[in-house]
Amino acid sequence: MAVSVPHCSPEEGTYDPRKVHHDIWYVLRICFVAALGGFLFGFDTAVISGSIDALNTLFALTPAQTGWAVSNVVIGCVIGALLAGKIAGSLGRKKALCIAAILFIVSIVGVALSYSFSAFVSYRMIGGVAVGLASVVSPMYMSEVAPKDMRGRAVGMQQFAIVLGQSVVFFTNYLIARGMPQEWIVNTGWRWMFCVGIIPCIAFLITVFLIPESPRWNVMKGFDNRAFKTFERISDASHASHLVNDIKRTLAVEQQTGGKKINFRSPDLFFILMVGCTIAVFNQLTGINAIMYYAPEILKNVMGSMESALLQTSLLGAVFVAGNALGLWLIDKTGRVKLMYTSSSGCALGLLIASFSLYTETHGYLAVAGMMLFLVAFSVGWGVASWALVAEIFPNRMRSAGMGIAIGCQWIAAFIVAQLFPMISENVWLKETFHGAFPLWIFVGFMLLALWLIHRFIPETKGVSLERIEQVVLSRRRTH
Repeated sequence: MAVSVPHCSPEEGTYDPRKVHHDIWYVLRICFVAALGGFLFGFDTAVISGSIDALNTLFALTPAQTGWAVSNVVIGCVIGALLAGKIAGSLGRKKALCIAAILFIVSIVGVALSYSFSAFVSYRMIGGVAVGLASVVSPMYMSEVAPKDMRGRAVGMQQFAIVLGQSVVFFTNYLIARGMPQEWIVNTGWRWMFCVGIIPCIAFLITVFLIPESPRWNVMKGFDNRAFKTFERISDASHASHLVNDIKRTLAVEQQTGGKKINFRSPDLFFILMVGCTIAVFNQLTGINAIMYYAPEILKNVMGSMESALLQTSLLGAVFVAGNALGLWLIDKTGRVKLMYTSSSGCALGLLIASFSLYTETHGYLAVAGMMLFLVAFSVGWGVASWALVAEIFPNRMRSAGMGIAIGCQWIAAFIVAQLFPMISENVWLKETFHGAFPLWIFVGFMLLALWLIHRFIPETKGVSLERIEQVVLSRRRTH
C-alpha cells in the first residue's frame, strides 16, 4: 500500500542538490552484495576454461562438441536474461537475486556430480539461467540505488566482480591442476574446479536477504514509504522526499504519454532499445569471452604445456582485475564515451599483437603481452563503461524489459562467439595458414566498427539522473 511522503522540491527551497550528503559506504555495501551475482557470473562462465582439456578426454568430444560444452551455458543465459525483466519487474530485484543464487547452487552441485556429457550440459544450462538472471538484475539494482554522481562506480562493481570471479577461477584451476597427473585431472580434478564455486554461492544467498529492495521498484509498485526509507538511509529526508516525488512525476508522465504497456515499436523507445542492444552485443564482439574461455588452449601453443598456459592465464586474470579497478576509478571522472573510444582502440591493438605472435609462431611472452593489453583496454571501456551504460540508458518504465532484451541479445552474441570460435580455430586450412590468428583478426574488425558506432549513437550519461536519461539518449537520435 502506498504511503505518502513529505513533498519537497527545489522550488520550495528545502532541497539543495549541492548540499546533499550521501552515505557512500552504505551504498557500496549493498552494491557489493548485489555484485556477488556478478562474481558468480564470472566464476560460472570462466570455470570451463581449466576443464576443457579434461572434458575433451573424458567424453571424447569433437571440435563441435567442444564448442557446445563451452557455449551451451549461454543458451541458459539467454533464457535467464529474457526472463529477468518479468521476474525483476513483478517480484522485485531482491527476490530475483535470491532465485539466481539458488539456481547457481543447483548447477554447481549437479555439474560436479555429472558422469555423462548430457548431464553436464543440462546442469551447465541451469547455471546459465542463473548467470543470465544475475547479469540483468545485479546492474539494474545497483543503478537504481546509487546516486547519479557515483552510479558509474557502483554499476562498474558488476564488471569488477565478474572479472574477480574469473580471476579466482584461473588461480584455483591452476592450483588444483598443479603437479597432478593428467588421469586425476580428467576423472576428478575438473569436478573440484567447479566445486569451489559453492562457497560464494552460499555467501550470496545469505547476504542478499540483508539488502533493501530497489527504491525505484518500490515506487513503481506503490510502496512509497519503503522507497523513502531506503533513500533516506542513503542521503537525508529532504533528498529522499525529492527523489520519491521526482520518480512519481516521471512515472505519471510516462503513464499519460505511453500507458502501462511498453510499445517498443514507438520510434523513440525502439531507438533506445537498439542503442542498449548494440552496446550489449559489442561487449561480446570484442572477443572477450573467446579469450577468457580459450586462453589456456590459445597459450598452450606458444607456452609449450597446459600447466604453463594455466599459470599465464591466472596472471592474465590478475591484470584483468587491475584494469577493472582502473576503469572504476576513471568512469565517473572522464565519462563513459571517452573510455569506450580508448577501449576499442586498445582492444584492437592488443589483439593485433597477440595475433602477430600466433601467426609468426613466436614462442614466449609476446602473445601474453598482447592479451594483457587487450584485457586492460577492454576493462576500462567495454568492461566497466558498457555495463554502466546498459544499466542506466533505459527510462524507469522500460528498464526491466529493456535490460532483459539487451542482455539477452548479448548472450546470443556470446553463444555465437563461443560456438564458432573453436570451429574456426580448429579448421585445418585456417589453422595451417594463420596458426590461430584468424579469429582474432575478426574481432579487430568489430572494434574498428565499434569506433564509428560510439561516435554516432552512444550518448554521454555521466552525472545524469535516471529520471532525465531518456532526453539525453534521444538527443543522439535527433542529431543523426
